[in-house]
Amino acid sequence: MPEETKRILGSVTISTKIVEEGKNNIKDIAGFKKKIEEYLSQSITELLDVALFGAILLNASDIHIEPEEKNARLRVRLDGILQDVVFFDHKTYHHLLSRLKLLSKLKLNITDKPQDGRFTIGLEDLLIEIRTSSLPAEYGESIVMRILNPKSLISLDDLGLRPDLLKIFQKEIAKPNGMIIVTGPTGSGKTTTLYAFLKKIQNSEIKIITIEDPIEYHLGGVSQTQVAPEKGYTFAEGLRSIVRQDPDVILVGEIRDLQTAKIALQAALTGHLVLSTLHTNDAAGTIPRLVDLGTDASSIAPALKMAVAQRLVRKVCKKCSIPAKPTTAELAEIKKGLKTLPKDIKLPDLNKVHLMKPSKDGCQACNFTGYRGRQGLFEAFLIDSDMEKFILTNPPVSSIREKAIKKGMVTMYQSGLIDVANGITTMEEVQRVVEEEEETQIEAPEKNI
Repeated sequence: MPEETKRILGSVTISTKIVEEGKNNIKDIAGFKKKIEEYLSQSITELLDVALFGAILLNASDIHIEPEEKNARLRVRLDGILQDVVFFDHKTYHHLLSRLKLLSKLKLNITDKPQDGRFTIGLEDLLIEIRTSSLPAEYGESIVMRILNPKSLISLDDLGLRPDLLKIFQKEIAKPNGMIIVTGPTGSGKTTTLYAFLKKIQNSEIKIITIEDPIEYHLGGVSQTQVAPEKGYTFAEGLRSIVRQDPDVILVGEIRDLQTAKIALQAALTGHLVLSTLHTNDAAGTIPRLVDLGTDASSIAPALKMAVAQRLVRKVCKKCSIPAKPTTAELAEIKKGLKTLPKDIKLPDLNKVHLMKPSKDGCQACNFTGYRGRQGLFEAFLIDSDMEKFILTNPPVSSIREKAIKKGMVTMYQSGLIDVANGITTMEEVQRVVEEEEETQIEAPEKNI
C-alpha cells in the first residue's frame, strides 16, 4: 500500500504476511478457527489482524467478542446467522479489549458504560470501516465490530428484485420530488437499498446530500454529512441546513422524531426527492408510524410517493443444494399464499415445480451451512390519488394493508414464496424471516375481495 494511503488511514494496515496466509488458508470457519489458534500465542496486534482479515475474507458482517465465566469466545455473523469461531482465555480477551479500545478511540478506564467508536482498515485498494460497540456484561465488556466493506455495496440491478418491482423502483427514484421510505428492522438491508437508489440516479447534473448516523459507506459524487447530537447537530438541524444547500436529492439516514419528519415531508413537497428509513413491521405501517410521530395526514398524503418494507433471506448454496419434490404441506402453502398474486407476476408451473433443498452437510463454499449469500424480500406500494384520499381518513395499518394488496401489492411473504418456487431459498428460511406476518398477508385479501 502506498505510504500516502497509510498516512491518511492512521489506523490499521494488515501485514502482507497475514494477507497471504489468510488468502491461502481461510476458506471457511474451520480454516478461520485454525488460523486464529495459530496466532493466540503471537502478539495481540497480529491476532487482531488475523481476526479482522479472516472475517472480511468470509464476508462476515459483524465480529462478536464475548467474555464468559471461564473464557471468552469469538463469533462472526455470516448471512445473518452467528457462528462460533474460537474460545480463548481471559488474559487474551483483556489484551484484545485494550487493543480494540485504543484503535477505536474508546476510553480504557471506562468499563461500566457503553461506548461507541470506529477505525479504518487499509486493505490493498480498499478502505474498510469498522464500527465498534462496547457494552458492560456480567464477566467483562462485550465487543461487537460491524464491518462496513465497500464491496458489499451493490447496484439496483443486483438487489435481486423481480422485474415488476425493479421497474417500479426505477420509475419512482427518477421523479424530481416526493418521499420514498424504506422500512425494516436493524440489519435488514435498508441502507444498502437506499445507497443502490443513489448509485442509480447519481450524475453530474444533480446534487445529492445525505445526513446519516453514522456515515456507513462513502459514495463518490455525493455530499455526506454525519450527525453529532453532542454538538447539537441532529437530523432535524442538519436537514434545515441541507435544504439551503440547493440539493436535488436528500437522503435522511432515519426519521426518528417529529421535527425530522416535518422537515423531510416539507422538503418532499418543495421540489426535492427525499429518501429515508423508518422502523415499522411492514410497508403499510409507514403511514401510521409517521402519524404517531406527530405529523399530519394532510402532509403525509401528498408528500409520500412510495413505501417499501424489506427483510433479508438466505439463499441456498448453488454448489451443494439439491432439487426435491415439495411435500404436500409445502405445495399447499405455496399455492395458498400465491393464489391472490397479481396476474402479471410470472411463476413456474406449481404442479411441476421442484424446490431446492440445502445439503444436510453443506460444503466449504457455504461454510457447511447449506446457504450462501442473502437476498431481499420486498413489499412496496405507491401513493396514487385514491390512496392519498384514503390516507386523509387516518386509517389503521390493517386497512392500509388491505387496500395496498387490493391495488396489487405483493407482500413480503408472497415475495418469499415466489423465491421458494424459483429455487432461490427455502420455506424454512422464509418463515424464519416473515413468519409473524404470514396469517395477515395471506388472509387479508381473501376477506375483502
